[in-house]
Parts: sequence; structure tokens; C-alpha cells
Amino acid sequence: MSPDPLSPGRGAGQENVGRGRRGLVLRLVPVLVAAPAALGWWLAGERRALVLAVGLPVVLLAAGSALSAVLLADRLLRARSATRAERARRDAEEAARRAHRQFLRRLDHELKNPLTAMRAAANSLDDDGSRAIIDAQSLRMGRLLKDLRRLAELEVAPLEAEQVDLVETARDAVAAVEQDLVVSGQGRSFALSFPEAPWPLPPVRGDADLLYSAVHNMVSNAAKYTGPDALIEVRGSQTGGFVALEVADTGIGIPAEEIDQVWGELSRASNAQGRPGQGLGLALVATIAARHGGSCSLSSRLGVGTSITMSLPADG
Repeated sequence: MSPDPLSPGRGAGQENVGRGRRGLVLRLVPVLVAAPAALGWWLAGERRALVLAVGLPVVLLAAGSALSAVLLADRLLRARSATRAERARRDAEEAARRAHRQFLRRLDHELKNPLTAMRAAANSLDDDGSRAIIDAQSLRMGRLLKDLRRLAELEVAPLEAEQVDLVETARDAVAAVEQDLVVSGQGRSFALSFPEAPWPLPPVRGDADLLYSAVHNMVSNAAKYTGPDALIEVRGSQTGGFVALEVADTGIGIPAEEIDQVWGELSRASNAQGRPGQGLGLALVATIAARHGGSCSLSSRLGVGTSITMSLPADG
């Protein structure tokens, strides 16, 4: 049987053993020299001793310095370990985000051509009803892919930072949603509340277009999941160094066990079926808030209503 070419041979093993023995002998040289010398002096009757006198203050100072050095070394080792762990966590999160963005781009690429072929085939059908259904569904899938790609790009796209007035942004978003409701023959009651005393809300720093998109999604979501007699309130506040914008409604609410999952892409509450939407609105809001150093929160009661709050760092 031939020897395994990937494992060391007998000669290599013996060489390693020899090196280990030589290293051990070299480390024992000092004691091998000192021991016979000490024994010879003792047998010759040599009894002289070396005595060092050290004052108590010096002993205390040395002991304290040694203890402080040990504690400092322990602190440095712990800090270095925590830094490495934090760096590893950030690297893992960034790798997961890169994989997520790559998946969304690949999904867009893989489905774009089939969708184009479906629409082309639909236009050649003789059945007007079937053609309309295929065309409408392919358009819907196209919009979904576009939104997914946009969401992936938002995580890395550069921001055009400027001072943004969230109050003005909220008023513009509400006006746009009201106009859309009028065009579709619907209506909602909106109430806007922003502080004026002792001072108005400070601006935030960020991308005005992206922040408008986030606020518009919050307001349009509230309109989507409420009825004609519902009330939608848009409120602003400041806590510490953050400006909070809250959109609250008296709509259908979200089941308690599903509140955490509605922030994910393509995630919708079970009672939202039959209403327009693709489950990307809240994911978009959360991504935009995170890109601006902020956060989002949501509270809801089934059949009572929902409140969504976006908090962003104040600029000044």
C-alpha cells in the first residue's frame, strides 16, 4: 500500500521529534549549569548569604504598581477582545446586507426577461380578457421588481445631505395623499399637529427626496388601511436630540403576533389581504430612517388602529 502523499513521512516525524528534544535541552542548560555549581559550593562549606533590605514604602509601591499593571493589562485584553467581537459582528452584518442586495439584483435580472416575454405573448392573444389579466399581472410584477431593486440600492446609495423641514415634508405628503384619494373618489379626515411653543421643531439633515418618500409611505399606508370615516393624525415632537414624526390612524390595526414581521420585505399582515400593496412600504421607511441615523417603531391594536413613528437626529 503506497503512503499517503498528503501526510508526513517517518523521516519528517523523526526530524520533528529531534528538534523538540534539542529545544528542551537548550531550555534546561541554565539549571544544569547552576545546580552542580550550587551543590559544589554547599559541599565546600560555603554559607555566605546575600540579603537585600527594602523599605516598606518601596514594597507597598511595588505591590501597588504590580497590581495596577495586572488590572490594566486585563482591561486592555478585555477591550481588545470586545473590539474584535464588535468588528466581527459588523463584518457579518455587512456581509449579510451585501448578500441580500446581490439576491435582489439577481432576482430583478432573472425575472425581467420572462416578464417582457409574457407581455409580448399577452398582446398576441385573441382573448381580450386573458390578455388584460396577463398584462395587468406582469405590470404588477414589474413594479414589484422595481421597488425591490430600489430598496436594495437605498442601502448603499449616497445621500444628498441638506437641512430638511419635516413639518413641511409632512404637509406636502398629506396634500399628495389627499389629492390621490380625491381622484379615486375616496376621502379621509386628516389632522396635523406640530409644536410652536416654546419653539418649533428643528430641521433634520438628510436627503429631502428620500425623507419625503418615507413620510409619504407612512401617510399613504394609513389611508390604505382605514375606511372613509377614519381619522388620520400626523404629529411631530422633539425628544432630546431627535425629531419624531408620528402617523396614527383609526384603521384595521395589525394582529399582535404579526407586528414584528411587517417591517420585512414583502411582509403584510394577514388582515391586509385584498387591499392594494406589495408589502414594501414599511421596509422602505425603516431603510431610509436607518440611512439617516434614525429608527422606526410601530404600535397597533387589531380593529382599533395603528401608530408608526420615525425618529431622526435633529440638525441644530
